[in-house]
Amino acid sequence: MAAMQLDFYVDKMKDLHFEIGPIRPPNEGGANSLLLRITRNCPWSRCAFCYGTPYGRQPFQIRRVDEIKREIDTIKLIVNVIDDINRALGGIDWVQSFIEAHFPFGENGHALQNFQCIINVLEWIRSGARTVFLQDADSLLMKTPQLLEILAYLKANFPSIERITSYARAKTLAIKTEEELAQLRKVGLSRLHIGLETGDDEILKLINKGITSSEHIEAAKKALRAGFEISEYVMPGIGGRSRWMRHALNTANALNEINPTFVRFRRFVPRPGTPLFNDWKEGRFQLLKPHELLLEIKTLIEHLQVNSRICFDHFINPAYRIGRKIVHLFSQDYSGYKFPEEKEKVLELIDYGLNIDEILWITTEELTKLPYI
Repeated sequence: MAAMQLDFYVDKMKDLHFEIGPIRPPNEGGANSLLLRITRNCPWSRCAFCYGTPYGRQPFQIRRVDEIKREIDTIKLIVNVIDDINRALGGIDWVQSFIEAHFPFGENGHALQNFQCIINVLEWIRSGARTVFLQDADSLLMKTPQLLEILAYLKANFPSIERITSYARAKTLAIKTEEELAQLRKVGLSRLHIGLETGDDEILKLINKGITSSEHIEAAKKALRAGFEISEYVMPGIGGRSRWMRHALNTANALNEINPTFVRFRRFVPRPGTPLFNDWKEGRFQLLKPHELLLEIKTLIEHLQVNSRICFDHFINPAYRIGRKIVHLFSQDYSGYKFPEEKEKVLELIDYGLNIDEILWITTEELTKLPYI
């Protein structure tokens, strides 16, 4: 192919960019979801374990509908250019090589963002352009008619979409009517990721979650009634050494009442810049040792009576060393373990882990030193 034609594609893509927020659930990034930023940052930013730090503690913003629709148009243009390159080069692997050669990571923030945008769309196409994740922390705070308009526009431009997902705060679900939730579900929003963290009201208050267990349960059940798949996130270790038992038991009770589609475990790791990190550093919060963490998870699992997928799909979950190799105790698969059918399998894994010398386990303290927690 003539160099001039290749240059044409480069020039065409260099100005095509859209906003991408800082975080998403691993199963969305791993599933190569298209990332569409509906809101910026978190509307709460007061949880003691997070404190809005993933978003740089920037104020929450709901983006304008016309702005988001323009970005959907931009994504459509990127798809068209990638299709053109694919036809010209004769294969999607050649497309990736071409893009990586012309959009390297660099010091220019705009160029980096552009590279992320192009690669996000490319990987989305490679995976079948089936899933979309709405960023940031609480897309459902947008007024329902506006969100419906965006979802309809997205589906009209990309009929291949099969699943659209979003983070949602339980407080936000509580103020949405069942009719509104049903409308959102009908137009294509299908899965919600919700942070339960713990089902214990005392701990919820201590971590300043801004909601009670019963409020969370009712909000999640409302979403389930509207037809949503629900991923509930729980945080082993968030009660510390003094409250691990009540955390395990009350979290299991809450999950039993909700019976969510997925339960996703995320070990608590103190994050710099948060109140709980300061509490840990100053001795007011004691982290669980590796075997204590496993005992807490075991207690929670033993008391679970759900028809759910139980997932440990994050690298911060329990792992140990064999020589230089790091081995995760649980499967990192996004679909996890089917309960109740595989409950005994998970309990057997925990018992196996408890027989591994504690010195071999990666501690929570070690994880606090990683720059991307």
